[in-house]
Amino acid sequence: MSDRDDFLAWVKTALYEAELTLHNGDAGPRRALWSRNEPVSVLGAWRNAYGQEELDELFAGLAKSFSDCTSYAFELQAYDVVGDMAYTAGLEHASASVDGLPRTYTLRATQVYRREDGEWKVAHRHGDTVTE
Repeated sequence: MSDRDDFLAWVKTALYEAELTLHNGDAGPRRALWSRNEPVSVLGAWRNAYGQEELDELFAGLAKSFSDCTSYAFELQAYDVVGDMAYTAGLEHASASVDGLPRTYTLRATQVYRREDGEWKVAHRHGDTVTE
């Protein structure tokens, strides 16, 4: 398999499962896929974070907010791998409870990845809400 094939398989399995788990209130798998090296950043639909400490706080807060995910799908629109860097761009469709209230929403999400010690790690995320 090529680097692109390997990366896409990782996006469709490990990354997908981590996002699904987050939407059910557990940030552990998502955090495990994020780089422990600086810089890391999130320009989020609800909150931004820069650096490891703010990232930990953001993910813990999201885990407390999310529960009862009934559906999560990542509609990949573009991706590429160049050496030890990669990116994805797509739409995240989710139905989950947010602060106890059922919500259905779509986010535009772009992420940047670094290969560290042979494994893909997320280094940056930008997400915003798709409005009608």
